[in-house]
Amino acid sequence: MSNKPANKIQDLQYFGEFGGVNPSISDSATYTFLHAKTMLDTFEGHAEGCYLYSRHTSPSNLYLSEALAAMEFTETANVSASGMGAITSVLMQLCGAGDHIVSSRTIYGGSYAFLKNFAPKFNITTSFVDITSLESIEAAINKNTKVIYCEVVSNPLLEIANVEALSKIAKKHNIKLVVDNTFSPLIMSPQKLGADVTIHSLTKFINGTNDTVGGVVCGSQEFIDSLRSVNDGAAMLLGPVMDSVRSASILKNLRTLHLRMKKHSENAAYLAEHFEKDGLKVVYPGLESHPDHKLFKKMYNKEYGFGGIMTIDVGNLAKANELMELMQHNNLGYLAVSLGFYKTLFSASGTSTSSEIPEEEQIKMGLSDGIIRFSIGLDNDIERTYRAMRKCMTTVGVL
Repeated sequence: MSNKPANKIQDLQYFGEFGGVNPSISDSATYTFLHAKTMLDTFEGHAEGCYLYSRHTSPSNLYLSEALAAMEFTETANVSASGMGAITSVLMQLCGAGDHIVSSRTIYGGSYAFLKNFAPKFNITTSFVDITSLESIEAAINKNTKVIYCEVVSNPLLEIANVEALSKIAKKHNIKLVVDNTFSPLIMSPQKLGADVTIHSLTKFINGTNDTVGGVVCGSQEFIDSLRSVNDGAAMLLGPVMDSVRSASILKNLRTLHLRMKKHSENAAYLAEHFEKDGLKVVYPGLESHPDHKLFKKMYNKEYGFGGIMTIDVGNLAKANELMELMQHNNLGYLAVSLGFYKTLFSASGTSTSSEIPEEEQIKMGLSDGIIRFSIGLDNDIERTYRAMRKCMTTVGVL
């Protein structure tokens, strides 16, 4: 099977209840049964195609789940009300009291806070390691380790996880490899590289309009069934259910993801190359100066490029804030967290999306307070954007 995830989405055909080109939205919290036995079978998970209660699943959520599973080459998927709802459900499903997780040290601040501060309440411990050091990962595994957790492209330092090599380590120790692919939908196919579970925050590139929070877990039928179990399923019992109207909205936006990812990547590559030539400290996987550039090229689906995220280190937080405020004033983007929007978004990660990570840990991982994370938008004339950004940088003394 070739790595053509957008083709897999395109090949899905859904009709609305009355023949609409978009599937009808199931605006119900609960569902009726013609026979009491069917209700019992559905409770026990033995009645395929029947709907019980929207916290379990709904037709609208199932449509979106199927499309995302197709994109990620997994048997099925389960959507949730947020990316964190997806992440926490998976980890709580795979781990119990006394278990251990090996995690990349550079991950989204919310994920870090969950593993560092919240999971220990359930006696689940985590070792945070340099995900680019396979020796460190293997050394951190012990007899209680159940999961290796990482982001394909890490937030915010843009380190690249060698998913294929991590998969071999996971299989050797009979543990699960859980991969967050939020930064690189379509660009990376973790399942093809050996991941057991792939997670996304749908809020970002996949939805693309920053009007909806959502998440998804893509994996085997067996694992997704366990998540949805009415008896001990984390997704069912913790209740991070996605609203059907939001599912329908994300499904529509998913149809243009391939076009948007190509443009995000094209624009980010242009800016990264030009700013690096200007002498700025730029990190972008598409640059040959990126330490994992060759690894990225070995894993990626080439037609979608190197992604829409880049960072520039301007030296200190005061300078970063001054530059971001000026760029926003000049309508070059928004000083805001999140990513994947049609407009460029920028933030100083150390004091925003990674603020849950203690300062001493940020220093260890190389996250300086002068790093600005850019989520590059869909600007039509990227050369004009570059000139305007460069002018702002000159004004504040970055260039």
